[in-house]
Amino acid sequence: MRVGMNPQKQGKRIELKSNHRIVIVAYIPSLEGYYANVFEVFKLCVASANATKNSACELTLVNNGSCKEVTDYINTLYESNEVNCVIHHKENIGKMDAMIGAARMAREAFVTLSDIDILFTTGWQEEVEALFHTIPNVGSVSPISVRAAHSYATFSSLSKIILKKVKFNYEVIKENFESHNRFLESINWEKEEDENLKWPVVSYGNKKAILGSSHQILTIKRELLFSYVPIEPSLTLVGNLSEYRYIDLPIDLSNKMRLATYTNFAYHMGNTVEDWMLKVQKENMVTNTNTESIDRHYSGTEIKNYETVYYKIKKRIVKKIFKLFYSNK
Repeated sequence: MRVGMNPQKQGKRIELKSNHRIVIVAYIPSLEGYYANVFEVFKLCVASANATKNSACELTLVNNGSCKEVTDYINTLYESNEVNCVIHHKENIGKMDAMIGAARMAREAFVTLSDIDILFTTGWQEEVEALFHTIPNVGSVSPISVRAAHSYATFSSLSKIILKKVKFNYEVIKENFESHNRFLESINWEKEEDENLKWPVVSYGNKKAILGSSHQILTIKRELLFSYVPIEPSLTLVGNLSEYRYIDLPIDLSNKMRLATYTNFAYHMGNTVEDWMLKVQKENMVTNTNTESIDRHYSGTEIKNYETVYYKIKKRIVKKIFKLFYSNK
């Protein structure tokens, strides 16, 4: 028997106080072997996110089957109000399923999907959002500037360049030299020696951005999560094209641009904390900006293929035209 009326039924409409949400998925099953130092990397990632986001941005941590020490730490962050939302999975359900599931819960207009080894720097959120607001038809922005990612999942971006929707040219950006080498080193790629190598630059009015990006960290519009991102679960622990199918390809298919900030606003750390990373976080703390501001059953055997024959043919044609008119001389 019900006594009285639920007072929430007479409540006013919920007022959304944030417009941006960071989603970080943590899978640290132990503190040994490959994962021996990853816990410290994760702590630094969260600390840097909290030190650099503004008050209009909230943080979701997804515990994807981590060990007790990590689980306890995440709960402590929640209890101390350092994290707005925590999701616990008893077992590892796969990176993409954990990340996309949490991201689709977000109500904010912007959603940043981040690995646990990202070191945020002051100003990243403002610069990322500025690109969405000033350049038309932006689908994703990464705060990590990567020089040679302009041909990865950028079919729709290349189309807009060819159609003169935005301006494009190659520029030397010396201030990115050191940060880009740190990125290359973090993924075990050979470092570059020439600081005068040119970067693929998109411009619209007075605003500039780098064409293309990696997917260790990306900010997207929330609406994208409900259009070309597959409904079916990935059922993949990590890799095996899961990031491509659930993040990279949907951005391309949305007919929007894939960009990165003109200069670097975040770092990919890898699985070990280094002294320079602690120095970056110390600088973050000095300039802290954190003030204002379907019920279905799946067999897992079939995932809808959004890459139609038409899409593949059109992508090949656009890439050939782009190379013909925009070669990096």
